[in-house]
Amino acid sequence: MTLPDMLVPTYLQMLGALSAWLAKAEEQGPSGKAEALLLARLAPDMFPLSTQVRFACVQAQEGIARLRGDALPPSIAELLDEGRNAAEHPGSIADARRRIAETLAIVEAAAGGMPDVDPATPIAHALPQGMIFDLTAEQYVRDWALPQFYFHVMAAYAILRAQGIELGKADYVAHMLAHLRPGTAPSAG
Repeated sequence: MTLPDMLVPTYLQMLGALSAWLAKAEEQGPSGKAEALLLARLAPDMFPLSTQVRFACVQAQEGIARLRGDALPPSIAELLDEGRNAAEHPGSIADARRRIAETLAIVEAAAGGMPDVDPATPIAHALPQGMIFDLTAEQYVRDWALPQFYFHVMAAYAILRAQGIELGKADYVAHMLAHLRPGTAPSAG
């Protein structure tokens, strides 16, 4: 399995799930309360839902760009700016789903031309605070790209659940239903 084979399907599956959760939130939430939902947090010092969605998109776009050896696209800076300011300007659920759709399109487009990446390829990962991590491509995917992405996706899921949106494990792993052996699903009776 190649490193892009680990990232691309994960990003596509989980961003698709995140968009579906937001659609459920829009359906289930009280009319006119979307902004309050987007401002919800798990803890006072955590980012709100609107930021978690945008940062999940950042992680997916960044992971693909770094593996390709590309410069980070301008959309990442836009998402980071939106995410950092989400407490003042959370946007709408439609805005969040649009950002997810844009990210899905970027990942899908990049997936077609992903080079075969040598796992030992060096990647210098700089953070805004000035810290720089020197990693191999394999370490970057395993120890940064996937965990950071899942952190934001899971935080969004947890916020939605904490706000009373009816989501369950099947919503989180909806992509697994394609692999379900016929006749093994529990009956609804």
